[in-house]
Amino acid sequence: MREPFRILKSRTVVLPQASIDTDQIIPARFLTTTSRDGLGKHAFHDWRYDVTGAPKPDFVLNAIDPSEHRVLVAGDNFACGSSREHAPWALRDFGFRAVISTSVADIFTSNALKNGLLPIEVDAATHAALLERPGYEVTIDLENLELRFANLEPVRFRVEPFARRCLLEGVDHLGWLLDQEAAIAAHERAHGLEGAL
Repeated sequence: MREPFRILKSRTVVLPQASIDTDQIIPARFLTTTSRDGLGKHAFHDWRYDVTGAPKPDFVLNAIDPSEHRVLVAGDNFACGSSREHAPWALRDFGFRAVISTSVADIFTSNALKNGLLPIEVDAATHAALLERPGYEVTIDLENLELRFANLEPVRFRVEPFARRCLLEGVDHLGWLLDQEAAIAAHERAHGLEGAL
């Protein structure tokens, strides 16, 4: 069980570069683990650290408090490239709960939603306004599918219904299925399917 995602109030972090790919989100050399824990330290590793491993003080992720900045506003075509489930793992472990862009790669969207990270696609005008306001406070209302901010009109967004339900309930796809075990068993008994599989 993970933390349900209903309403998130947070400051934004802005990475305006277009076409940030999954190798930039987490370089391939950190993909040897199957654990989600600890991957946040590798998020944007080659941008965050110099060749000696020291943090670059001028890189935005090194200058924020991740507990207060849980929404990443990224440039167009975010998370393009290879399918890499470690990418949303790294972003979640760093502290992000949502990513906002004009476009997010489909495979990343699928992986992110399965791992408790909400990708939100917005129109160009909303995106431009958010890119101009690093540290801006936003409210993401997943229950009502609305993005709200001071001095800007609320924006509606879409999320695949089952993924939304899992986020709202704080479960992943498998967790949701396991929660239905009693109902599945009752259905099998009622229809003479007990032990059919």
